[in-house]
Amino acid sequence: MSNLKNLNLDANQEDRAKAIRDSLRDAIVDRRLAPGAKLSEAEVGSLYDVSRTVARHALQMLTFEGLVTSERNKGAFVSNPSPEEARQIFTSRRLIEAGLIEEAAHRMQPDDFAAFRQQLSKEAGLKANHGAKARREEIKASGDFHLMLADVAGNEILKKFMDELIARSSLVIALYGRTGTSSCGNDDHSDILDAMEAGDVARATQMMLRHIDHIEADLDLRSVDSLTLKEALLQ
Repeated sequence: MSNLKNLNLDANQEDRAKAIRDSLRDAIVDRRLAPGAKLSEAEVGSLYDVSRTVARHALQMLTFEGLVTSERNKGAFVSNPSPEEARQIFTSRRLIEAGLIEEAAHRMQPDDFAAFRQQLSKEAGLKANHGAKARREEIKASGDFHLMLADVAGNEILKKFMDELIARSSLVIALYGRTGTSSCGNDDHSDILDAMEAGDVARATQMMLRHIDHIEADLDLRSVDSLTLKEALLQ
């Protein structure tokens, strides 16, 4: 969190800010707070019985994670990726990940396949859990599979692009996913890996593109009514 503004908080205030961040994050990911909902420092401070400084730091941490946006002279709001932005994110992923599959397939070693199988086991375990925290962890683990492919491909510039794309698509999935999970199925990942291990790059590429189609198709980009901040946090 080195990019966050230093508000000179003591250890107790820092812990309180992190707890508030976690609570607000749960409300956002669960869509109890809809995209675009205003998050007032004063209201957050009042609801959690903390100073505005602590509330501000919690909101800054959420901004750093991309779940909240801050507008000058207006305040903080739940991030609201537009339908067009969501489409562009997944269009970009199709273009980049098709190439990454080919590059990664030529560089994969037995140790790499073993690491990917371990990652798939982690994903499978997380899918059996429930709750907002488990959902976030499952979304992250699913995204990590794609980042591992970028890492094996060995192109640092494309890996940076993928870091941003996975972060932004994870936000879109958390906000708009119909199923309440990442939709980044463990079976899809396993099938992609099987094709790569068999040396069938064309099939692996086709399956990756179909996999991204499935993720995007699971999104519900219709607008929803937001609860008030107090209502969302009481649920």
